[in-house]
Amino acid sequence: MANPLKPSDLKQSAINIKTRFVAISWRDLAISFGPIALLAIFAIWLAIKFIHPAPPSTITISTGSENSSFWKIAEKYRTILARNGIKLKIVSSEGSLDNLKKLSDPHSGIDVGFVQGGVAGDLPIDGLVSLGSISYVPVSVFYRGRERLDRLSELRGKRVAIGVPGSGSRVLALTLLKANEIELGGSTELLDMGGDEAAQALTDGTIDAAFLMGDSASPPTMIKLLHTPGISLLDFSQAGAYARRFSYLNELRIPKGLFDLGKNIPSRDIRLIAPTAELIARDDLHPALSDMLIDAAKEVHSGANVLQHAGEFPAPLAHEYPISEDATRYYKSGKSFFYRSGLPFWLASLVDRTLVVLLPIILLLIPGFKLVPLLYGWRIKSRIYRWYGALITLERAVATHTEEEQADLLQRLDRIEEGVNRMKMPLAFADQFYVLREHIGFVRARLQSRG
Repeated sequence: MANPLKPSDLKQSAINIKTRFVAISWRDLAISFGPIALLAIFAIWLAIKFIHPAPPSTITISTGSENSSFWKIAEKYRTILARNGIKLKIVSSEGSLDNLKKLSDPHSGIDVGFVQGGVAGDLPIDGLVSLGSISYVPVSVFYRGRERLDRLSELRGKRVAIGVPGSGSRVLALTLLKANEIELGGSTELLDMGGDEAAQALTDGTIDAAFLMGDSASPPTMIKLLHTPGISLLDFSQAGAYARRFSYLNELRIPKGLFDLGKNIPSRDIRLIAPTAELIARDDLHPALSDMLIDAAKEVHSGANVLQHAGEFPAPLAHEYPISEDATRYYKSGKSFFYRSGLPFWLASLVDRTLVVLLPIILLLIPGFKLVPLLYGWRIKSRIYRWYGALITLERAVATHTEEEQADLLQRLDRIEEGVNRMKMPLAFADQFYVLREHIGFVRARLQSRG
C-alpha cells in the first residue's frame, strides 16, 4: 500500500506553487494567430502586386487624318468618355498602318488606335490586344470596260490604283494582288493613288481600275462611280475562298438595288470581301478604361446600316490580334457591378480596387478564426503533455531502480514539479494543471514507498 503524502509535503508543495493563472495567454494567442496573420499579409501583398492602380484620367487614341471617318468616330468616343471624367486625346495619323506602328512602339504614348485588318504584315504585334471589331471595311474594286470582271487576276496588265503609301488600303491591296500573282514591278502598273484622286482618274480613263476602301470609299465617291457609265464594281466570285484563306476577311453580299432602288444599282447581287476595323490597345490598358471604350463603341457602332445588322458590332472577333481578357469578360458579363451601379467613375474604381484587397483577407480570416482556438488550446496542452512525458519516463524507472538511484529519481521528480509549478496557465486549463499535480504526487508517493 502506497504511503500517503505527509502534511509537511503538501504544505511544502503548496508553498512551491509559482504558477501564474491568467484569463488568457496573450503570447500563446499571438503565436497561434501568427500563421493566419502572415497568410493575410501575403494575400494583401499579392493583391497589391497584381491589382491595377487607379485608372488614368487621360488616354490617347491614334485615328487617321483629320476629318477622316476614324477621326470622327474618336470625337464621338471623346464625348461619351467625358461623361465619366475621362479625357480622350486624339492624335492624327496616316491611317491604319501608321496607327499600328505607333501602338507597337511602347514609347509613342499611344494607348489605343483604330486598325484595319490585314495590315500587320511583319510588324511586331506582341503586346497588342483587340477590344473588338467595330465595323466592316469592304474592299471595293471599280473598273472600266464593258467586259464583266469577277476575279482580281483579270486585272493583270492593267493600270490599277492601289492607295497611297502608308495606308492600310495599299497594304491590303498588295496582299490580295500578290495572292493572284500580281506584284510591284510586273506587267501590271500599280499606282500609288487613292480616294477622290483615284476615282477621278478612273472617270477620266487614265487608269483601268482602283481599290477603294475605308475613307477612300466615301459614300459620295461610291455613289458617283456607281452612276458613271462604263464603270462597274467588281463582283468577287471567289469571296468565300478569300475568307477561308485570309482569317481577317469576311464575305459580304450586296443585294441588287441597295444603292439606288429606282435605277436598280447595282443591277445584280454583288459579292465583296471585307476586313473589319478593330479597336486595338496595348495589353497594359487599365480594365476600367477597356470597359469604358467598349461601352462607347457599343453606343457608336451598334446601329444598323447597309452593311451590318443592329447589334452586330462591336464584336469579339479574333483575327490577327488576341481578344483581351478584359474585353472577353466584358462581352460575356458586361461591366462589373460597381461600374454599372450608377456610382461616379472614380468612386466605382476605388470600391472595386478596395474589394480586391479585402476579399482575400476575408476569405483567410473566416477559417482562420475557427482555427486559432484550436491552435491556442493545442499550445497550452502541449506544455502539460510535455511534463506528462517526463513523468511517465520517471515512473517507469521507479519499478526497477536501486537504492542508490532513489535520491536521483527524487531530484528528477522535484525538477518536474518545480517546472510544472512555474508554468503560466490560463484559468480555462486550471483543472488539467491540478490533475497533473495530483499525478506528480502519486508518483512521489510510489517512489517513496519503493524506497
